[in-house]
Amino acid sequence: MKRQRRAAAATVLIAASATLSTTACAGDDHTPRLRVEVITTRAHDRGAFTEGLEVDGTTLYESTGMEGRSVVRATDLTTGAPTAGATLPDDYFGEGVTRAGATVWQLTWKNEIAFARDPQTLAERRRVSYDGEGWGLCTRGDRVVMSNGSDTLTFRDPNTFAATGSVRLTSRHNARLNELDCAADGSVYANVWPTDHILRIDPGSGAVLADIDAGGLLRPTERAGADVLNGIAQLPGTDHFLITGKYWPTLFEVRFVPV
Repeated sequence: MKRQRRAAAATVLIAASATLSTTACAGDDHTPRLRVEVITTRAHDRGAFTEGLEVDGTTLYESTGMEGRSVVRATDLTTGAPTAGATLPDDYFGEGVTRAGATVWQLTWKNEIAFARDPQTLAERRRVSYDGEGWGLCTRGDRVVMSNGSDTLTFRDPNTFAATGSVRLTSRHNARLNELDCAADGSVYANVWPTDHILRIDPGSGAVLADIDAGGLLRPTERAGADVLNGIAQLPGTDHFLITGKYWPTLFEVRFVPV
């Protein structure tokens, strides 16, 4: 199935998935419920099918998808000025991105290839194979955390990209984890495709620590042509996060607060 069909299917699935997620929040689990509080907004490339977002120091990395249109780019977090970029071959569909030490890793969706890149230039250094689909990516200490559209996170060596273990969510077993952020507090934040929800996860146990409702960010006039919420990155030294979506015109700086 092409990702274009997956994107189109989101329109049909999002209502049902959001209902399921809301039901789970109100059901027999006691997961804390949070909402987003918008601090400020920044312009975002409306043509970007955002798959990965990460802040490293003063650099914002973003990876985008769609065959023939997938890119990875770095911009200055303060000014928004581009500092580096690379385009994937036309038959590759870009996915999550993370910096792990001296390497920027970029996933692909069904190509089963991860690109190892130079952090400053984003030039390709090598390609590494893995099994299955690639969705989200982030780095936590000495391991890279990867999602594949299921309720399981896979851990990988930051140098070789070899799998070193995995953890399944202890609840929300229907969740399709997408873009990831490894936060400073040790937890992993994950977009849940194709909903407006973000889960905060304990990567050690798989426990869901919070369910964040990020719905309603775009104005009705901005919804036309926009796809699902996807993209989350913590701003260093703060409790603020950048979040956006596929073909969204806005990058939101937010924090997560109780409902």
